[in-house]
Amino acid sequence: MNSVTTPVLDVSGAVLELGDGDSRVRALDDVSFTVMPGEFVAIVGPSGSGKSSLLAVAGALARPDRGTVRVHGTELGTLSKSAATRFRLRNIGFVFQSGNLLPSLTAADQLRLAGRLAGNRKVDPAGLLDSVGMAHRAGHRPGQLSGGERQRVGIARALVNEPTLLLVDEPTAALDRRRSHEVVELLAERAHASDVAVVMVTHDRDVLEHCDRVLEMVDGRLGVPALAG
Repeated sequence: MNSVTTPVLDVSGAVLELGDGDSRVRALDDVSFTVMPGEFVAIVGPSGSGKSSLLAVAGALARPDRGTVRVHGTELGTLSKSAATRFRLRNIGFVFQSGNLLPSLTAADQLRLAGRLAGNRKVDPAGLLDSVGMAHRAGHRPGQLSGGERQRVGIARALVNEPTLLLVDEPTAALDRRRSHEVVELLAERAHASDVAVVMVTHDRDVLEHCDRVLEMVDGRLGVPALAG
């Protein structure tokens, strides 16, 4: 892990409320934590505990009602909607539950499209796919790939813009035990090799051994670190 002391992600006193009137709930309740370069942090907790809301504010997809969220010192809450979109495309990568790949595009074309959207026209699909062990599947479409392979392509796509922060949402939800460990181990390798700060939310406590730090989320609050294993 990098010895740099400045956090990539710094969340301080974040409060996020969702819904209206009597149905209004506090999804995040005074959440504070930091993630350093090269650190792989897992956040565990039951459904509805606020894990996805935390990823949303960390990824500039939602603005907290109170508190601050900073990525490399930039306070996300001060950005306009268009500025937040530009910042997200240039600095943050997302990995989703099922890979969220476009069914008509090959693995290589998924990366080329992501590069164009991020303003990076010098994307090297072969190199990125090779870095996640998928170079041999560059010409295959999602329907021709296994669940684990789709997740690997999703990770490669998330790395197109060379993000400093990688946000990962339940990457093992549709995978068996062996492939779950392979995917999470790959995320750990990418964090440590590239000084990327990785935040993963998951229900799968079986894979926590690969993480540097584990936090427990309950009712919108981050509690004491959960035991990994």
